[in-house]
Amino acid sequence: MSVHEPLPMKRVGTQPGEHGKSLRELVRDASRVLAEAGVETPERDPRLLAAAAIGCAVSELIARPDRPVDDVADRRMAEFVRRRRAREPVSRILGTREFFGRPFKLSPATLDPRPDSETLIEAALQFVDAKGWRKRPLRILDVGTGSGCLLLTLLAELPHATGVGTDISQLALDIADMNARHYDMSGRAKFMLANALEGVEGPYDILVCNPPYIASGEIAGLEPEVRDYDPLAALDGGPDGLQIYRQIIPALARAVPGGYALFEVGAGQAGAVEGMLRSSVDLRWQGALRRHVDLGGHTRCVSMELQL
Repeated sequence: MSVHEPLPMKRVGTQPGEHGKSLRELVRDASRVLAEAGVETPERDPRLLAAAAIGCAVSELIARPDRPVDDVADRRMAEFVRRRRAREPVSRILGTREFFGRPFKLSPATLDPRPDSETLIEAALQFVDAKGWRKRPLRILDVGTGSGCLLLTLLAELPHATGVGTDISQLALDIADMNARHYDMSGRAKFMLANALEGVEGPYDILVCNPPYIASGEIAGLEPEVRDYDPLAALDGGPDGLQIYRQIIPALARAVPGGYALFEVGAGQAGAVEGMLRSSVDLRWQGALRRHVDLGGHTRCVSMELQL
């Protein structure tokens, strides 16, 4: 069956005269369709989509499973399931992704933030606490800001801080600015069109960066949720995935002298990024470089404290 054909969403268990299917049936039908399509999370996704289609909390699906669903919500859910069956991520369908406990608006121009990237936030906050910098007016730089989730999360956690987010996409910057306005942070967060650190004036206290780090030849083999829906510019890191690191690291001493730089890295890339940091003639570094693992125990970030 083509993903563009109407979905066979049967009205299981309904009787003549009933007011449409129940919440339980809505979720059950969607789960069946998504499981048959090979979607990895066919139980979780329908609950999120159903709550959005109806305009209720996910908890209501459990508290009131027999609540009838009207035709408008039923049609909306069918469209949501059609899109998810075509492997469009739930976050893209709903237009938002929760990151570090806060929802952020997305668009086709922004990367869909993953929970693993929260490792950057945790590592940055650990550094701030170790330095006793919580009440300092820190300046934060987010290179490749996308939706702005890294910068805005740090500003939310550090109310005395201000920051700048850069990106090569004006459309992405527009979404980041929209998220900043939603969280009433327009006065503390600024966004600028820039490639790597070109045109960026320091000094900053903290630099965070989740760059494109997928090797060009590996993109075709990614899951369709990533390959077909994340912007290519946010994925493609060049032949070996390390292209952007090579652009940023030589200019770190100018951007964050006396500060802290933290990079997300792909699988197997931590050693190469550490090597670039050690060998850069523009850096003076103290102590050991650090690796930070995500909840799955995988190395997710490499960080370094700098001093001139």
